[in-house]
Amino acid sequence: MGSQGGFGQSKEFLDLVKSIGEARSKAEEDRIVLHEIDTLKRRIIEPDVPKRKMKEYIIRLVYIEMLGHDASFGYIHAVKMTHDDNLSLKRTGYLAVTLFLNEDHDLIILIVNTIQKDLKSDNYLVVCAALNAVCKLINEETIPAVLPQVVELLGHSKEGVRKKAVMALHRFYQRSPSTVTHLVSNFRKRLCDNDPGVMGATLCPLYDLITIDGSSYKDLVISFVSILKQVAERRLPKSYDYHQMPAPFIQIKLLKILASLGGGDKQASEKMYTVVGDIMRKCDSSSNIGNAVLYECICCASSIHPNPKLLEAAADAISKFLKSDSHNLKYMGIDALGRLIKISPEIAEQHQLAVIDCLEDPDDTLKRKTFELLYKMTKSSNVEVIVDRMIDYMININDNHYKTEIASRCVELAEQFAPSNQWFIQTMNRVFEHAGDLVNIKVAHNLMRLIAEGFGEDDDTADTQLRSSAVGSYLRIIGEPKLPSAFLHVICWVLGEYGTADGKYSASYITGKLCDVAEAHSSDDTVKAYAVTALMKIYAFEVAAGRKVGMLPECQSLIEELLASHSTDLQQRAYELQAVIGLDTRAVESIMPMDASCEDIEIDQSLSFLNNYVQQSLENGARPYIPENERSGILDVSSFRSQDHHEAPTHSLRFEAYELPKPVVPSRAPPVSPVSSTELVPISEPSYPREIQQTASVPFESDIGSSELKLRLDGVQKKWGRPTYSSSASSTSSLSSQRTVNGVTQPDGTGNPNPKTRNSSSYDSRRSQIEISPEKQKLAASLFGGPSKLEKRLSSTGPKISKTSSNPGDYSQMAKGVSSSSEISGEKKATPLQPPPDLVDLGEPSSVTSTASSVDPFKQLEGLLGPTQDTSAVNAVVSAKTPDIMSLYADMPSSGQNSSNVANANPLPSNTEDVSITSGLSNAIYGTAHGGSTLVYPTQTSKGPNPKDSLEKDALVRQMGVTPSSQNPNLFSDLLG
Repeated sequence: MGSQGGFGQSKEFLDLVKSIGEARSKAEEDRIVLHEIDTLKRRIIEPDVPKRKMKEYIIRLVYIEMLGHDASFGYIHAVKMTHDDNLSLKRTGYLAVTLFLNEDHDLIILIVNTIQKDLKSDNYLVVCAALNAVCKLINEETIPAVLPQVVELLGHSKEGVRKKAVMALHRFYQRSPSTVTHLVSNFRKRLCDNDPGVMGATLCPLYDLITIDGSSYKDLVISFVSILKQVAERRLPKSYDYHQMPAPFIQIKLLKILASLGGGDKQASEKMYTVVGDIMRKCDSSSNIGNAVLYECICCASSIHPNPKLLEAAADAISKFLKSDSHNLKYMGIDALGRLIKISPEIAEQHQLAVIDCLEDPDDTLKRKTFELLYKMTKSSNVEVIVDRMIDYMININDNHYKTEIASRCVELAEQFAPSNQWFIQTMNRVFEHAGDLVNIKVAHNLMRLIAEGFGEDDDTADTQLRSSAVGSYLRIIGEPKLPSAFLHVICWVLGEYGTADGKYSASYITGKLCDVAEAHSSDDTVKAYAVTALMKIYAFEVAAGRKVGMLPECQSLIEELLASHSTDLQQRAYELQAVIGLDTRAVESIMPMDASCEDIEIDQSLSFLNNYVQQSLENGARPYIPENERSGILDVSSFRSQDHHEAPTHSLRFEAYELPKPVVPSRAPPVSPVSSTELVPISEPSYPREIQQTASVPFESDIGSSELKLRLDGVQKKWGRPTYSSSASSTSSLSSQRTVNGVTQPDGTGNPNPKTRNSSSYDSRRSQIEISPEKQKLAASLFGGPSKLEKRLSSTGPKISKTSSNPGDYSQMAKGVSSSSEISGEKKATPLQPPPDLVDLGEPSSVTSTASSVDPFKQLEGLLGPTQDTSAVNAVVSAKTPDIMSLYADMPSSGQNSSNVANANPLPSNTEDVSITSGLSNAIYGTAHGGSTLVYPTQTSKGPNPKDSLEKDALVRQMGVTPSSQNPNLFSDLLG
């Protein structure tokens, strides 16, 4: 290691420091540091490194970290050093970890136990080192681990420990205020500590607390005033003096606290006047620390309730600052003067010359602070001088950020204190001309609005003169090169609105200038858009005035060019210009009124003018509008009718894996024969929450979708279930008004067995299962009224869509499904059969559909009883396609029935459990008997009297009262005999 150098360090370490200090470039310094890192990496992992050498290595790591290089490979050794019993090593380890680690570092957890142990040490130096680490490393999660011990140290016998304990609690408050809120009283107690250092440390957390809530500490005003008076009277030990000022930093902190407590409180402020005035008189202005205390006294005097004598003393102190040769003192005087003029504006008049001198000072920082003061001092009598000086300063600076700020201040002052219209327009022109595009676009819009609205006076002559002067000045400026875009927007807008208003300039002259602007800025689409709109306004005003419009050749060529522009916005404006010119005078006056830019536009958000059209469309059968935020989960594919006429209904396809068949419920269904090996295993729907409630489902033998467009699965190997092939017989389907959707038989209670509507309804029922978040429900309820309107709409959308979606155009799709079904059933080709009848949907939407929002359970029962009407035609058709319908009922035998039993069967057994009519229409159970497919109606009972007779009569009347469809003329002959 070489011989020892100064401070007990090795010569090698001292040479390292010397070589880095003598490095001539950053690259040379990096080379030296990297070499040192390699050396430390080798030596720090050597076995049995002496503690003295390890201490030096840690110090060298600290030095490397200070130079900005990574020394994380040695962090763990610093953490280990904090566990050492040697005081010097422990303090070195704590110093290193506080510099190496942050509060979120992974190694923090390794030193928490060490900190807890050291906080209980008898050696107060060890306790102080641990408290230093607490202030730096303890995060919000580990505060509870050390908080009780830190609070206990507030009563330690050593003042240094108490001071550091207060600082640790202050740090806890900054990290997590809620963890030390109950300990605020400890700060009040430490304010009366015998040691001035502990008392001074307590002022910092109290200042933070008072800044947040000063009303809770009004009772401490007397204590703070008493402490400040004792400090000013030099009652503290000499060790607290700094440049012959008694405890100046304690005085500054106390003055800040008093300023916060005395703001807006006259009673509290009266207790402060004497001590603040005494400090201002006793301050030594020959030293910087004395001027700092004096400046804080001025800030306190300007914050508390005003006192004339105190303000006068503050003004004298400010005068000394401004007359000083030091730029720092002048800066402080300008800042203090800006605080006092809020209370007493006449004070600034006494220092006008000093302020002007600061404006001419070469120090840019002082000049900017002076402009801030002038901005606060501006009034109608001095606005011209101040704004002119600010614009001159803005021209000469290169700081774009500050130039933008100066421009906005000039605009604001000009709008508030403009002495004349002419001066206002000239000032705004200079601001836009020199600030360029740095001016906020809002400034341009505000200028347009101000010119349009005027100054708010009743005299229209002044507003007319303002606009005329603006037009004249802009016509003079418009030919200058390199005008900013925002300024050109204002120029084009003003010329378009008021260019020909006073008759001083002709329309051809104004339009020629605007065309020149558009041609000169051909690459700026926004400027060209403003120019074209201004042209349209001028020509519209000419047409409205009854004058002949003569478009200049350059304007005509510009319009022709824009008609073929790549910008759709410019194209639209050009086409609008051509359209406006071709209108008559009355129309132009309506669409482009003169000087109407500031008139309020009444917007009918409800679009009440469309009420009659909407009502007429609803009466003609149109679907009601559903707001966009209510469409989630209730999208109905059948609403896209135009698309349905051209596209196949693919929305009924499902790609989920088939579920295994569910067990048969013996109490609800007859004995079921085993499923044939050639059958498909059905897909079970998760739930259908409209008016149908599932209770059980079993496998079915064949798909009953003879009237629906289904997949041909003949000879296709099954991917789920038993590995075999489906036969052609398994695809033979039987006719029923019940519908099968992925393996679940459901009564068609909506009265519309249209295949396209069924597919759409099935798709809609799945979409309706999407959960609606409570936030969205609340939003919908608040926007459209009602506590649960969205829920009601969701629950009633299914039947409404199903009932209103049938139309004659859907019969083409139904005929295709019927023909495909008749081709599959090969064993019944002996005699040609009529297409399977649809017993409910007879082709006329107006006669069989309903747009009522409420669901009629008896209509659902009517759909349920549809296949069992007591007519010979129905029996004949059903017997032709279905082997046995009476076996569907659970209370009767499942075999040995013929078609004649169907008419006498009671579809509503009475000896079953009480089930709600609207929710118990499912429970569809599949069964097989004698090798044929049978459909089982659910056993249920209806509340009240038996509606069988009335429903049968009503259904028959409905069927007989409908006009036959032209696409299926034999349907009614089969139905009605």
